[in-house]
Amino acid sequence: MTTMQPFIPAEELKQKYGIFGHFYSVKLASKEVVQCRSVLEIVSKVRIPGDHQAVSGLRPDAVFIMMNPGSSKPLVEVNSCIRVGAIGRLSVTLVPTKPDTTQYQVMRLMQLRDWRHVRVLNLSDLRCSRSVEFFKLFQRLEDELNFESHSVFSEVRTEELSLKIPRSRKTLIVLAWGLSDRLTPLIDRCMTRLPQGRKVIGLLKPGTTNRYRHPLPSLQRDQRNWLEQMVRQFDE
Repeated sequence: MTTMQPFIPAEELKQKYGIFGHFYSVKLASKEVVQCRSVLEIVSKVRIPGDHQAVSGLRPDAVFIMMNPGSSKPLVEVNSCIRVGAIGRLSVTLVPTKPDTTQYQVMRLMQLRDWRHVRVLNLSDLRCSRSVEFFKLFQRLEDELNFESHSVFSEVRTEELSLKIPRSRKTLIVLAWGLSDRLTPLIDRCMTRLPQGRKVIGLLKPGTTNRYRHPLPSLQRDQRNWLEQMVRQFDE
């Protein structure tokens, strides 16, 4: 049985890991501009190359797929606005990133598993810190503007996705996007795009086939429970 380590505080985690993200904005046909993040790299500071841009070329220990980028934001000014038609040719420029509380949970699991690098993808790139607002936003953009390419799992971003999920089976795929039924179209799209035959892990809600518990429930005891159950999966 695995002995759990103490619940590591955020300040200690920030000393151990560097966080880098690719942030961009999209100008839609309606002239509306939406703020996005396509990927997040969480890397042990002992593994970060001299040029942190090279992180995107490293093979991560695990790829996490969660709901959307939440409240994390770049620590430097980013000016990368593209037109919607160019999103299939999106190139990655990583910048230092302020993590949110969900990412600290990922770091805690990294510490327990001795992982040095986790890549975070999302069902949607749309940056929106409140779930209810996010649901309304992505549904409106898809229904009214046919804008599905906010998701890296959309068809026009197939090549980009193939670069972000390594072919090596040594890289685990961890699903952790939450339980909301309003995510159904995004989850269905993602599940059809995951590499065939690859084992995925995550805390699947009993009685469902694709609802995986999010790393950050509201109570700390439940956050500890998520960590304990995730670690237990590796011992089975």
